[in-house]
Amino acid sequence: QVQLVESGGGLVQAGGSLRLSCAVSGSRFSINAMGWYRQAPGKQRELVATITSRGNTVYADSVKGRFTISRDNTKNTANLQMHSLKPEDTAVYYCDAVIDYRTHWGQGTQVTVSS
Repeated sequence: QVQLVESGGGLVQAGGSLRLSCAVSGSRFSINAMGWYRQAPGKQRELVATITSRGNTVYADSVKGRFTISRDNTKNTANLQMHSLKPEDTAVYYCDAVIDYRTHWGQGTQVTVSS
C-alpha cells in the first residue's frame, strides 16, 4: 500500500518561510512525477509545483520566485521550500506522487500565514 506522509506545516507570519516534506513508502515501482497542491477554504485544489523524476519543474505563477520544489529519488521524498509567504498562501497543502500511472495523495498539512 502506497502511503504519502507530509510534514512541516504550521503558522508563520507574512514574509516568513516554511519547508514542507513528503515521504513516499510502500511503492514497488519507481515514482514518476511528484508535486504539491493546495486547497484554501471554499476554493478548489490548485497546483503549486511539480517535479519529474529527472528534476524538471513546473510552478504556479503565484509562487514563482518564492517557492522551490526538490526531490530525492533515493529516499522517495519531495520538499517544498517556501519563502516570502503571504496570507493568500494559507491553505492545506497536499503532496502527490504518480506511480505506475496512478496518482496517490497525502493527507495534507496546514499552512497558515498571518498578516
